[in-house]
Amino acid sequence: MAPDWLLRAEFALRADLPEWFTQFAPPQDPPRRSAVLMLVTPGESGPEIVLTERSRHLRSHASQVSFPGGKLDPGETPVEAALRETWEEVGADPEGIEVVGSFPDLWLGPSSNAVTPVLGWWPQPGPLRVVDPGEVARVESIPVADLVDPANRFTVKGPSGYVGPGFEVADLFVWGFTAQLLNVLLDAAGLTRPWDEGRRRRLPWRVVRPYLTQGARRPTTR
Repeated sequence: MAPDWLLRAEFALRADLPEWFTQFAPPQDPPRRSAVLMLVTPGESGPEIVLTERSRHLRSHASQVSFPGGKLDPGETPVEAALRETWEEVGADPEGIEVVGSFPDLWLGPSSNAVTPVLGWWPQPGPLRVVDPGEVARVESIPVADLVDPANRFTVKGPSGYVGPGFEVADLFVWGFTAQLLNVLLDAAGLTRPWDEGRRRRLPWRVVRPYLTQGARRPTTR
């Protein structure tokens, strides 16, 4: 059974969705559909959340920090795709994962992709590993305590001008879509600690460089 705080967060988000979900709702019949798994596990000092760093060789969102996930195969539901992709990317066995809920699709304009966030609880986590280096460069299970530490939080301005939350933990620079999902989950769970929202950080060169070298117009800022 998922912990109470996670169940409360799912209920709170369902009952009162943040404006962000409406602001970035996808168009009808989006050309691509994907799903990500916000996978929460127990850790030695409290709950943790699984994050990956995408391969720098990918055509879209290269080197960004993300939740495990990917595109839906024909006939798949978002939940099925999120669990399958997590298994294929980081080796988390779907049989041991409890799906707590899923949320409305969010639109990633730069990749023309409607993404379904799925919330999962992994009560007896096994080892995580990079299964496919072509997709994932690194996987980490990040303590929630580190994510809510005000010292690790800031706002960041993307190339399009969009300003949103950011985190820097375990040498991972988290921004855009993933940081927004983390932010709304932590807020809904009542875990957020006061932090300086006026503290502004620029995107580090290691984050910007893949888009310049691949000729991308801009990274996603959602």
